Amino acid sequence: MLELTAALGPVAERNLAQVREVVGGYFRDCDALEPVTRKELSRRLRDDVVTVIDVRPADEFAAGHLPNAVNIPLKELPRRLRELPRGREVVAYCRGAYCVLAYEAVALLRKRGFTAARVEEGFPEWRAAGLPVEAAPAP
Repeated sequence: MLELTAALGPVAERNLAQVREVVGGYFRDCDALEPVTRKELSRRLRDDVVTVIDVRPADEFAAGHLPNAVNIPLKELPRRLRELPRGREVVAYCRGAYCVLAYEAVALLRKRGFTAARVEEGFPEWRAAGLPVEAAPAP
């Protein structure tokens, strides 16, 4: 058993390095989608110049979301585009800095002609920073 463990160590290290490289490359490429900081999003919300979409599933949205956010889960976004105003920037957010849902949403929105950006982080970081959150009313 000790020999097997010793043999697997280098394989695991090599694969982990490859995984890190792929993940790092993906997020580095996606950062070209111009993330919006919490501070900047707070300003845009205050100035009412942005539509914020939460692309997480409905149950996560119901548990808590950014003020005035519209819940359009990523899977529903292509068929719900008409709900979004064309002449206004759309900012998407999801579960956090490494959640790909917002990246995918922004790519789709831009492909369909929207001005779109993603929040640099996600809902957990927003809440942890003590910024205002809303929850869906209890049924």
